[in-house]
Amino acid sequence: MASSSMLLFPPNLFNPLAFYSRTRLASSFKANTAATSKTTSCRPFLVVASASSRALQALIFDCDGVILESEHLHRQAYNDAFAYFNVRCPSSSSSGPLNWSLEFYDELQNLIGGGKPKMRWYFKEHGWPTSTIFDSSPENDDDRAKLIDILQDWKTERYKEIIKSGTVEPRPGVLRLMDEAKAAGKKIAVCSAATKSSVILCLENLIGLERFQGLDCFLAGDDVKEKKPDPSIYITAAKAATGAGMSCVISYTPSTANQDFKEAAAIYPDLSNVRLTDLEALLKNVVTAK
Repeated sequence: MASSSMLLFPPNLFNPLAFYSRTRLASSFKANTAATSKTTSCRPFLVVASASSRALQALIFDCDGVILESEHLHRQAYNDAFAYFNVRCPSSSSSGPLNWSLEFYDELQNLIGGGKPKMRWYFKEHGWPTSTIFDSSPENDDDRAKLIDILQDWKTERYKEIIKSGTVEPRPGVLRLMDEAKAAGKKIAVCSAATKSSVILCLENLIGLERFQGLDCFLAGDDVKEKKPDPSIYITAAKAATGAGMSCVISYTPSTANQDFKEAAAIYPDLSNVRLTDLEALLKNVVTAK
């Protein structure tokens, strides 16, 4: 899926801004979707705003694409897995192992969510590969599932190595904005459709243990029944709101710069020049327009 960021907020009882990383979902957040009842790791937000309040009370950050620009890291980990297991598809014209190009992966991540579904879709389209796991292309469902499981497990461990390497930094402006909001007494949450263990790893290494432990709410894909593009995780994080008609602000990345942002309230290349006061003013303007 694409890596950019959204600011989402319902202009009702509770006014959070949520930083999201999937631009093609803008319209889905306009529905008044009920929150799931599954237990989460949120600390309850204190709701003090009246129905007419325009005060910003919380920031909700996605992880992949907002806190870190992760898609090129995932692509690297997939390609490393393909090379390690010498994965070769029958339709490939290359003499080497499968290697997803930057251009192709930008399209693939917007088409298919999740690592295993990505590989399963690709192998169905381009032929099931040979590898060091199986000498010949797997022909039954069990062997195909085993192939994908092994590739995904190796890829996941490789991705963790990359994150822990010390070479990955947060996207511009994220930490400063978190600190500004915290100093101003705003609530801070992180939501991601990724697994909890993966998100914890990223947060501990990118925002630091102190910021991570200071979050008022932390939700991962394990905490909701439906993953993106379903908005359940963000509805859950903002469950104090009586509605979920969330507008958005886009912070795009190179892979999402050409997407359709017509429903966004504002568009930024990143958050380096976005201050808390800018977001507070934006929220007031959107609430007034509603």
